[in-house]
Amino acid sequence: DLKHEQGKSVLRRLIPTADALVSNIRPAGLARLGFGYEACKALNSKLVYAVATGFGQDGPWAARPAFDEIIQAASGFASAMGTDDEPAFVPSLIGDKLCGMALTSAVTAALLHRERTGEGQMVEVPMLETLAAFNSIEMFGGLAFVPSIGPSGYKRMKARKPVRTKDGWLTMLPYSGDNWCAFFEAVGRPDCIEEFQVRDPVARAQNIDRIYDRMREIAPTRTTAEWEELLLKIDVPHTAFAKLNEIAEQPHLKAVGLFEELDHPTEGKIRQARPPARFSASPAGIHRLPPRLGEHTREILREAGYGGEEIDSLVASKAVAAG
Repeated sequence: DLKHEQGKSVLRRLIPTADALVSNIRPAGLARLGFGYEACKALNSKLVYAVATGFGQDGPWAARPAFDEIIQAASGFASAMGTDDEPAFVPSLIGDKLCGMALTSAVTAALLHRERTGEGQMVEVPMLETLAAFNSIEMFGGLAFVPSIGPSGYKRMKARKPVRTKDGWLTMLPYSGDNWCAFFEAVGRPDCIEEFQVRDPVARAQNIDRIYDRMREIAPTRTTAEWEELLLKIDVPHTAFAKLNEIAEQPHLKAVGLFEELDHPTEGKIRQARPPARFSASPAGIHRLPPRLGEHTREILREAGYGGEEIDSLVASKAVAAG
């Protein structure tokens, strides 16, 4: 409890032992509690002090509260997901998740800098800037040029839709000129190759709405399984859609063991994804479950040199919480 004087003393004792301090408390709030960057740097000059913020602290929105929907709206992501006239949210906390991933990368980079130079630093990862930059890669479109050469947006991205087959859904993604030629030859429509100029990437991009419409007209002539057999044979990218309630049984994910079943001490058996990254020399895995509130307090304090009676006193005073 950083409003408790003994709680503050615990954090001051932990900071010199830490590689990084990571927080999503607004920097001004941390400073009021006595843990601004300069105060923490005085305790550990090699500390990587990382803060996830809603908005960059050098901008006019620095003090605003931020939640995922706020960031999706302010970054243009909701307009990209829907339209400018009717925006839509991604049904996932994508702003929170992407900011967390960006924060991980930033802390890793800062730790590498410290290994090379011995120097710690402050790292700020604002949600709005992170999502706006992420979104701009495709969606700037003509605005990426100065002066602009066209409207915002990426026509092919906006034209992508699931394809209905005779008995379900499929995503077909003929991508290159060769892919489109192979596709139209295989379905007996070689006339479309010249009609839509699919060999020419510029003309193909200009005609992409018409090309996708033709593909959707053809798709109901075969079942999903028939399409998968054909598209695999002609080497055109594709896949059937996985249902969320069947994702743990998706053949590839099941074969690589992405989802593990674990025994949780209070919730029983749970299913959780393992770290998806693979390391040849330092394999990643689930070594312990996410902690319950205060579960590791005593363990961490012992590592910091606190004795049993000191820990009991801190818990009793509510300076720290222990599960």
